[in-house]
Amino acid sequence: MSDKTEKKGLNVSVKSFAGAIAVILALMVFTYALTFFIPGGEYARMLDADGNTIIDAEGGFSYVDGGLPLWKWLLSPVLVLGADGGGMMIAIIVFLLVIGGVFNSLDADGLMKYMLDKIVYHFGGARYKLMAVVMFFFMGMGAFIGSFEECIPLVPIVVSLSVSLGWDIMTGMSMSLLAVGCGFASGVCNPFTVGVAQSLAGLPMFSGIWYRLIGFVVIYAILFVFTFRHAKKVSVNSSAEISKIPFTSDKKKDKGLISFASIVGFGMLLVLSSGFITVLQDYTMVIVAVMFLIAGITAVLVSGMKGKDLGKYFGKGVVGILPAVLMLLLASSIKYILTEAKILDTILYWAVEAASGMPTWMIILFVYLIVLVMNFFISSGSAKAFLLIPLIVPMAQLFGIEAQLCVMAFAFGDGFSNVFYPTNAALLIALGLTDVSYGKWVKFSWKFQTVNLLVTSGLLLLGLAIGYR
Repeated sequence: MSDKTEKKGLNVSVKSFAGAIAVILALMVFTYALTFFIPGGEYARMLDADGNTIIDAEGGFSYVDGGLPLWKWLLSPVLVLGADGGGMMIAIIVFLLVIGGVFNSLDADGLMKYMLDKIVYHFGGARYKLMAVVMFFFMGMGAFIGSFEECIPLVPIVVSLSVSLGWDIMTGMSMSLLAVGCGFASGVCNPFTVGVAQSLAGLPMFSGIWYRLIGFVVIYAILFVFTFRHAKKVSVNSSAEISKIPFTSDKKKDKGLISFASIVGFGMLLVLSSGFITVLQDYTMVIVAVMFLIAGITAVLVSGMKGKDLGKYFGKGVVGILPAVLMLLLASSIKYILTEAKILDTILYWAVEAASGMPTWMIILFVYLIVLVMNFFISSGSAKAFLLIPLIVPMAQLFGIEAQLCVMAFAFGDGFSNVFYPTNAALLIALGLTDVSYGKWVKFSWKFQTVNLLVTSGLLLLGLAIGYR
């Protein structure tokens, strides 16, 4: 997709794909090199009351034989499917293939362009208000129900909408991808970071929400100002000019859009309800994939596409998304290499040991840093919680830091870097689908990330000062 042309379907661009692959391969080489210099080590582990494997802080750490055979490193993108978490990896791959087929079918039928034209016609005159609403929706999805990967299919839609409204691709990325990452990090009621971390720390589920809500509002304000200023800078039309763009209604396509919006809306309601119906939390990605599949097929058939054409366009969409699957497997191999070489625990042990002797105010920032570093290697928030919380909470409490503040530092460290680190597969997929190179994304977002890092560090220090608990 470019600022002036509309790209068909969700096809990963060759340029952005090649750039992302080069970055990931370099990281794979670097990670493998670490296995020759960092000794293997393991923390003692135990089962918690729910049967989850966590670190036994009292059991201690011990050095063990580490290293990784060359053949395992070479095959790591395949072997990761059989490792811990491989089932989720397969689910994400199926999810991506479904989304690719659906969006290509919608594009071929003309429904995507029709939908965008209709939105511009109705809301083009109030596009900055629309920006605020869209950003709040994405931040809310991340903050209140812990959605991140599930929102990736919506990113290309918002990017296309941004271009249609006279802005650019990066404005759309900020409104959607950056917003959902910020919401996820604010962790107001995020079950996958705050929920799991509070359970492991012995805190009531979602307690201390008032201060995280303040953080949500502050982060939203910073992101909106950042996005608004960029949109103003790149805007090629005024709101008045956008609102005058002609639009011709089509009854068949209207019926198709109503079908699509109704089914996807029902799916989103199910995802939202997962915050209260916990049994749904493990199936949100499946729900989104199934709803998009049903919605896409129903919409194009209602609007007039023949079944034979649907099969052809859906298949092309699946093929177009395959490069994203390769990126996912390569990025996921980073954690596999560290785990198999038994150096992940060693890195964590060294980090915790380095905290001794620091002043209290620096400890909470160091906890933030530890999570930021570990998130480079482990993108799953709940997996990091089981690894880190049993260590960093007792360590921080020795210095008089409340567990609640540690959970907030954990949420911050886990979330914001999801939309910055090249090891996060969801980020790479979103960049590929919108024809944005990783270098261009870093150039665009680093200023926001820097300001956000300073502000969130300030929120942690303020929480320490007021005794947030």
